[in-house]
Amino acid sequence: MNDMVAIYALVALLCIPLGLYMAKALSVHPGQIDTIFGVIEKPIYRLAGINSQQTMTWQAYAVAILKLHVGLVLLAWFVFMFQGVLPLNPDGIPGMRWDTALHTAVSFATNTNQQHYSGQAQLSHLSQTFAIVTLQFLTPATGLAVLIAIARTLLMAKPRGLIKGVGNYYHDLTRTVVRVLLPLAAVVALLLTWQGVPASYQAAHQIDMLDPQVEEVQSIPVGPVASMVAIKQLGTNGGGWYGPNSSVPLENPTPLANVIETASLTLIPIALLIAIAVMTGRRRLMVGIGCVMLAFSLVSTSLVVYSERMPNPAFAELAQTAGNLEGKELRFGTDLSALWGSWTTQTSNGSVNAMHDSFNPLGGMVLLMDMFVNVTFGGIGVGLIGFFLYLMLAAFVGSLMVGRAPELLGKPLETREIRWISLAILAQPLIILGLSALTVALPSAAQISNPGFHGLSQVLYEFTSAFANNGSGFEGLGDGTLWWNLTCVVALLIGRFLPMLVPLAVAGWLAVKRTAPTGRGTLPVDSPAFMGLTAGVIVIVNLLGFLPVLVLGPIAEAVVQGF
Repeated sequence: MNDMVAIYALVALLCIPLGLYMAKALSVHPGQIDTIFGVIEKPIYRLAGINSQQTMTWQAYAVAILKLHVGLVLLAWFVFMFQGVLPLNPDGIPGMRWDTALHTAVSFATNTNQQHYSGQAQLSHLSQTFAIVTLQFLTPATGLAVLIAIARTLLMAKPRGLIKGVGNYYHDLTRTVVRVLLPLAAVVALLLTWQGVPASYQAAHQIDMLDPQVEEVQSIPVGPVASMVAIKQLGTNGGGWYGPNSSVPLENPTPLANVIETASLTLIPIALLIAIAVMTGRRRLMVGIGCVMLAFSLVSTSLVVYSERMPNPAFAELAQTAGNLEGKELRFGTDLSALWGSWTTQTSNGSVNAMHDSFNPLGGMVLLMDMFVNVTFGGIGVGLIGFFLYLMLAAFVGSLMVGRAPELLGKPLETREIRWISLAILAQPLIILGLSALTVALPSAAQISNPGFHGLSQVLYEFTSAFANNGSGFEGLGDGTLWWNLTCVVALLIGRFLPMLVPLAVAGWLAVKRTAPTGRGTLPVDSPAFMGLTAGVIVIVNLLGFLPVLVLGPIAEAVVQGF
């Protein structure tokens, strides 16, 4: 317990200076920091032929995002399929099948990193570093860029409430990568290399077995692992170099390495609360949002820790009563594994240091709920964007409750805005439950390995992880098939772009509306009461959407097991 409190405190301590730095680094106002990083950024703009000062409308901003991501998917898809004949492949790994390559490209291009392959066995060094790591930088940077665009459009005061555009996507993207992600990833990669995480381009090491009577040789893959793990954790990415992710000692070798990687999960999402508060001046609003997020986090973490301290019923008569150590690294035990599992689903990171499929039913259900909510801290940028969606819905509900026309920050919420906000929120249960029902109806195509209640939980977890852009899994599914690859691609794309671009559009629509003067009937969105309403809306919407399937899955499994 003391270890978990210390990690919470460490993140709280680090996120303050990081948030203040990000506020300066991403500010709309020129400063000395622009001169320092301009040496790197200006050549990038010239090489790409970009006018970084040209303001885009929200439509142009969204089109620029989609165009870049289509290009990235096609490039990564090509690399994955033809890696067998491309360079930097010392282990001679063949190309991927087209559908697995497509799923992998879309998964990493949507900041999900869901893996239907085993990383070290099916990707070359070129695929890992050129395709995977590139996407692991650009995709979280896109989420942060959209958040900055929404913040400057919706939250910053504008003369007469008017604005010509939302900013420049390429300008926001470049500054996020160069000023935030690259420096942070370099520091974390050096720390992990110091702790023994591999950092080389060598071929797999061939190790003789300890038993001299055994002539077999064990192949241990290595590579530039530390650099990938750094951005995997910091960028809410999650896809590990090795298939079992950070439960592999080479990827997470020491207790200090585990602390570094765990703290990296939530560092940027929490620091963004401070950065946006400083940039927009909406300090009370961001403090309120932070309090709601922290409350959700503490409840989630406490429940998962409690669950995993309970014995596993499958071993009730086979071993001494203890916590649930199935699927866990004994070096970390139940508490640090539960903390990681809780934080990785609170942040849409998806990396693991224990197997989530082996968690007790209550723990597994809380991980699912984290991904349903998906705004406890959320992914970089998109976590706050998702919270803004619920904030808008709460403003609509709250305005009607006090007998006023719906508004947010003095701007009227009309039919067009509410229609799109509702679509972005309701798409989640529609896609997840629809694909889960179709999969359960076709068990031969889905290759469900576990019958009964847990089998349903496995299917539900896979589609929830895809839509929430999380990437973790209840392993045990035969998910490297045409069915799983293509259905998850649908969930990945809708789950990434609809909840991200709808708030951008709403911000653009609201920006051109006249701001109503503040009066006695104005709904104060930064008040504790309104934050309580928003938290209630988040809980109610997700319980209404998913409680029935939770009853059929993890809750039924817990009842059958007797707890």
